Amino acid sequence: MAVIGIDLGGTKVAAAIFDQNGQILARKNALLAGRTGDQVGDLINEVILSLLGENLTEVIQGVGVCVPGIVYSKTDRVWAPNIPGWDNYPLKAKIKTILNNPKTPVCIESDRTCYILGEVWQGAARGCENAIYLAVGTGIGAGILLDGRVIHGANDIVGATGWMALEHPYREEFVPVGCFEYYASGNGIGTNARRLLQERPLYEGPLRQKPIEEVTSHDVFAVYDQQDEIAVAVLDKAIQMWGMGTANLVSLFNPEKIIFGGGVFGPAVRFIDRIYQEACRWGQPISMKQVQYCASQVGGDAALLGAAYLVLRSFNQ
Repeated sequence: MAVIGIDLGGTKVAAAIFDQNGQILARKNALLAGRTGDQVGDLINEVILSLLGENLTEVIQGVGVCVPGIVYSKTDRVWAPNIPGWDNYPLKAKIKTILNNPKTPVCIESDRTCYILGEVWQGAARGCENAIYLAVGTGIGAGILLDGRVIHGANDIVGATGWMALEHPYREEFVPVGCFEYYASGNGIGTNARRLLQERPLYEGPLRQKPIEEVTSHDVFAVYDQQDEIAVAVLDKAIQMWGMGTANLVSLFNPEKIIFGGGVFGPAVRFIDRIYQEACRWGQPISMKQVQYCASQVGGDAALLGAAYLVLRSFNQ
């Protein structure tokens, strides 16, 4: 048995054929290159057809797709904020048009759901019934496994943790992204470094070597070990927010594990112990003593693995 997993990202479509043990049999990537609307659906279908054309002994049993947005479970349509024209896009119906067998399952879920399922199948959440994947990249989101089931909510928007309210008073900067994301996402870390550069005209550290508008989170992490005052201030605030945010998740859901992933946890993985210590100040004490904070074990393949696992688990439901 083999299945296709598709990870639709901000700039590309990543795809792979997996066997039932999680081994990759073939892999394809294609750049979005400015495509919009139905052009992106066409590109996904081209990638699927390319994989279906691989000379494999395994029979493809289904297609799973990870989408960076909302998958409406009642209609099988999707919203993806990074793709113009995908406000209510019929992705499942689009993929079905190229499959020879109309009964071939096509499973589509949000990136948050796929992240946690990728860890359940091949990563840090194996054997868990209750685990949360905190994805920290451009934004912040969480995939939540509760009592063996990934939860979705009334309108399939569970896990929009970037909007968690972690600070008072309210600031206008929270309007577009939320409080948690403003301070502790990749974009937020860059934004706060630029803000401090403007507020501290006497600062002459290494972050002054670039125009303020070009400073990113990568620059902040690069100078943190030099004890750069702005990098320390920005990342210490992010650590506080990661601690408070995950403490709330632990208190609400009592998970076995909090798993940190996404592009920021990369360089931020060194802070996990500090994040846990901060969380212990805020979280329900019994739950905090029992939960494990850890890094993703599958890294950038979490979404791709989770998409493939959507199909495999559908045969057991």
